[in-house]
Amino acid sequence: MEKGSAMENLEHGHSQKEIRDRLAQVPSQNYLRDWIYGGIDGVVTTFAIVSGVVGGQLSSLVILILGFANLLADGFSMAASNYLGTKSEVDQFQRYKTIEEKHIDFIPEGEKNEIKQIFQNKGLHGQTLDQVVEEITANRALWIKTMLQEEYGLPATLRFPLKSALYTFSAFLLFGIIPLIPYVLVMNNSFIWSCFFTAITFFVIGSIKSHWSTKSWLYSGFETLIIGTVTASLSYGIGLFLHHYLT
Repeated sequence: MEKGSAMENLEHGHSQKEIRDRLAQVPSQNYLRDWIYGGIDGVVTTFAIVSGVVGGQLSSLVILILGFANLLADGFSMAASNYLGTKSEVDQFQRYKTIEEKHIDFIPEGEKNEIKQIFQNKGLHGQTLDQVVEEITANRALWIKTMLQEEYGLPATLRFPLKSALYTFSAFLLFGIIPLIPYVLVMNNSFIWSCFFTAITFFVIGSIKSHWSTKSWLYSGFETLIIGTVTASLSYGIGLFLHHYLT
């Protein structure tokens, strides 16, 4: 690929103004993980129920009852779990922040030595290292932020627990209802249509996910489709097995 063509495909510009504007932006919370997690789990678990009921040769009414019960109960359970998990991350951040604030107040020289060792390990030495240490420790907020990121590996921004839960729950409902649509509309060959709609949904979710990864949209789409297909096949097989041996 020629250099000019490659530069046209760069993710962002590198002029002084573009760099300044980009670095001036406050990092935003990313809820993609919550959305993808909720969406994939919603369509997987609902379609697994559909497949299991069809494999067990039960009625469409059973599919609707179990499907919608799963949408609400499992969706809420996932959202609640995500809320608690995200809140734990926030609590951990606050705990370590309090620790660092106390250490800076009572043993500042020890904390300065930590900053020095951190940047020494990054390859800085001599006057440059001393200057970096002085600049960072002269700014209390920057000092604490640096310690949290470098010593504990904590992120620069935190997600809001309630937002994380809402993203998970809404994605679970939005995508989870798709396998049930043919049964709600009483379509002929409902299971075939459910398989078709679900396969498209798996592929679309995977393709969307590729925008935040190094994989192509085609690879990511098929990867998610294969994972969902394996899960549904297992559920269908279990339903068929139990129907055969229990009836």
